[in-house]
Amino acid sequence: MTAAAQDIRFTLNGRPVRAHPGETILEAAQRHGVAIPYLCYKPGYRPDGNCRACMVHIEGERVLAPACHRRPQPDMQVRSDDPRSRLSQRMVLELLRADMPQREYVRHSELDDWAERLQVPTPRFPARTQPAADLSHPAMSVNLDACIQCTRCVRACREEQVNDVIGMAWRGQHARIVFDTASPMGESTCVACGECVQACPTGALAPAGDVALEKPDRVVQSVCPYCGVGCLLNYHVREQRILFVEGRNGPSNQGRLCVKGRYGFDYVHHRERLTTPLLRREGVASTPALIDPGQARDYFREASWEEALARAAEGLVRIRDRHGGRALAGFGCAKGSNEEAYLFQKLVRTGFGSNNVDHCTRLCHASSVAALLEAIGSGAVSNQVADGSEAEVIVVIGARPGENHPVAATFLKNATRRGSQLIVIEPCASDLVPYARHFLQLRPGSDVLLLSAMMYVIIEEGLLNEDFIRDHTEGFAEFRAQVMEYPPEKVAPLCAIDAERIRTVARLYATADTAIIFWGMGISQHVHGTDNARCLIALALLTGQIGRYGTGLHPLRGQNNVQGASDVGLIPMFYPDYQSVAEPGAREHFQRLWGVESLDPEPGKTVVEVIHAIQEGEIHGMYIMGENPAMSDPNLHRARSALSSLDHLVVQDIFFTETCSYADVILPASAFAEKTGTYTNTDRRVQMGRQAVAPPGEARQDLWIIQELARRVGLDWHYAGPEEVFAEICQAMPSIAGMRWERLAREDSLSYPLRKPGDPGEPVVFRGGLFPTGSGRGRFVPVRYTGPNELPDAEYPWIFITGRQLEHWHTGTMTRRSRVLDHIEPEPCVSVHPEDIASLRLQHGDPVLLVSRRGRITLPVRADENVQKGVCTMPFSFYEAAANLLTNDALDPRGKIPEFKFCAVQLHPGNGRPGS
Repeated sequence: MTAAAQDIRFTLNGRPVRAHPGETILEAAQRHGVAIPYLCYKPGYRPDGNCRACMVHIEGERVLAPACHRRPQPDMQVRSDDPRSRLSQRMVLELLRADMPQREYVRHSELDDWAERLQVPTPRFPARTQPAADLSHPAMSVNLDACIQCTRCVRACREEQVNDVIGMAWRGQHARIVFDTASPMGESTCVACGECVQACPTGALAPAGDVALEKPDRVVQSVCPYCGVGCLLNYHVREQRILFVEGRNGPSNQGRLCVKGRYGFDYVHHRERLTTPLLRREGVASTPALIDPGQARDYFREASWEEALARAAEGLVRIRDRHGGRALAGFGCAKGSNEEAYLFQKLVRTGFGSNNVDHCTRLCHASSVAALLEAIGSGAVSNQVADGSEAEVIVVIGARPGENHPVAATFLKNATRRGSQLIVIEPCASDLVPYARHFLQLRPGSDVLLLSAMMYVIIEEGLLNEDFIRDHTEGFAEFRAQVMEYPPEKVAPLCAIDAERIRTVARLYATADTAIIFWGMGISQHVHGTDNARCLIALALLTGQIGRYGTGLHPLRGQNNVQGASDVGLIPMFYPDYQSVAEPGAREHFQRLWGVESLDPEPGKTVVEVIHAIQEGEIHGMYIMGENPAMSDPNLHRARSALSSLDHLVVQDIFFTETCSYADVILPASAFAEKTGTYTNTDRRVQMGRQAVAPPGEARQDLWIIQELARRVGLDWHYAGPEEVFAEICQAMPSIAGMRWERLAREDSLSYPLRKPGDPGEPVVFRGGLFPTGSGRGRFVPVRYTGPNELPDAEYPWIFITGRQLEHWHTGTMTRRSRVLDHIEPEPCVSVHPEDIASLRLQHGDPVLLVSRRGRITLPVRADENVQKGVCTMPFSFYEAAANLLTNDALDPRGKIPEFKFCAVQLHPGNGRPGS
């Protein structure tokens, strides 16, 4: 039966129409262009029916009905424009307007809009006394004198974002919206996602400050510049200034945003933006010490673009010609577009003459990608977040999506409310734990032990999928022999999880009809990170939980384009689409495509290896675009010393970052909202980001800068714009060969693989158990447990873990220059269990000194019951207390990723302000 045959025929305002199955009268009317007023209804939200603005007359019924709740029946006669319905609609709007304050709170009020459309007269009724404004929050103002109690904000907070902050309190005329237990909004547990502001139809909840009164002159559709979720959004722009941001109904966010996506945009307009090229002054040598941005003029002078580009290229060419191409390296940017990443790696390979090109994937998911390519032939996710959130069982391990991927976390919480069973495995509890069926708080670094024990149970109890293993995998016998060395009873005391609990969780995952695994850098950032990921892949292969909707493997990508940057070849061992640089056929293909006689056959050096090679005298010059290794690399003393010793360093960025302290040439670049390009999110969705404002001063778009440098090092490049670069990327990557710029601009989001024009794309890969490996089978890789590189001991008894926090991102270059984000979290802190704080005779907020074998920092301590005893954790976004001064740069042997998630430290009472 076709969809049209299932439609319901009824009459609306004398006109025959069709309603789709499940549609309400209001939804059907909207689709047919019939305007029925509404205020408590919002598309995508559960209908509440409490404002009564959408009342309609249904023939044969005595009373009017709310169109947002009623569903049409065959041959039903409905009128929304008859005198009785119109009188009711106007009266409701007039009564609601009577209580509105005599001042404008917002740029647009849905209530005023409907009143104008229905020609509602000036209210004839007295207004009620309402509460005063609550201006305690830096991002949002609360004006309950404009509240009509439509409860959109309640549903936005509780049912969409699942933050459970907003509710209704009291009754009758005393009823009102409250935050937590009637706290001021700024003192509540609000996470500032802003969903309530986007939902509010009257301005009772509005952006803070005068921006609420400014009206944009255009709206630009784009995508969020922060995490890998890839939320679509709208920039509301007036002249050359972004006023505010709202979520757009994209496939990854359905209109939702987090605090960074909604309020972290104003860094674009920050007074510290680089606006002119800078050259290091003659006679001013680079040292390992950081330069304060306010004193940059003492070390650098302004230059024209021609002089700066000439100096940048001259130094790179001199080193190439004297020492060879392998004496140069480039760090590209995971926040730049696919087009920028593609041209950057192409410049290093064809202009420098080496494969020494990498980016921050080496510091986040390199081990995950290594394990995925080895076992199943693809480094991307198998299933998308929205699909996975429909699974019967959801495993989240080594990830804190509530902080790092907040919008994805909302869909996981939504899933638990629908009945999905959530398993959270993490050393430190997170905001997902209250929604979990099982929380396994394992000892840091014991992931392989726990996962091996789970697979032991599945094999021992016959819960494995023998048909899938036989038909679609290889290497099981050897793998089985290894796993059987890890029974739960043996593993339990080592990972601090009860043996029976391990068995229960293993059974739950294995026996589910559909189960998916999400993981983050708690899995990957270890010297055994590849082994961790191998175990997760084996768990899916063992049970056949892959290749179907609601199953699979999903390493949550950290930055907005870390997936795309890797896909287009911004990594040292692969060309675009993960074609090995050591494979002669791949080299010949790219030599033809790029019009060069030869390419370096040896894999290049990774991020941390480049730093080591500088110290060993192998690398003499670098080109760094948008990365900040002087803050992001492990063992910052070594990294900063290495950067300062380079013969020539070119840095391309939007602010004077810590890495700029060591530059010879600084090129002012474009922020995300200042350029157009494509970005690939964690779901394998290629999406369009559009330019909203112009770069400030003399700053230039990154694509222009890369091409200008390329021409000056001897490459004849003349790309007219990102469209031409994208077309070449599609030639270089079979997985997206069918994509076209025009279609992407029209549809905004396309999933790959998409090999032929017009194909729909594949949200689920490996269907039917077919894997893109040499044999077409998934591979079991035996894993033997190895502990962290550096264990606690009598001298360094604490475990130190780095991470992120909700309000800040990566090294803080953008978020710490955002007014709202920096207001909420203005200074660094280290989180420690309250009992550990008490044992040190300290209190919350006191300064503490952290010391590792590599460095020391002083910062305030924060009491956090979610942290295990003996563990301390902190974000790495604060230059004044840089966490990576402490971290260990020991590498995973396969993924070459450093061990950010485990090192041994001392913790002492400290004195003074935060500092390194």
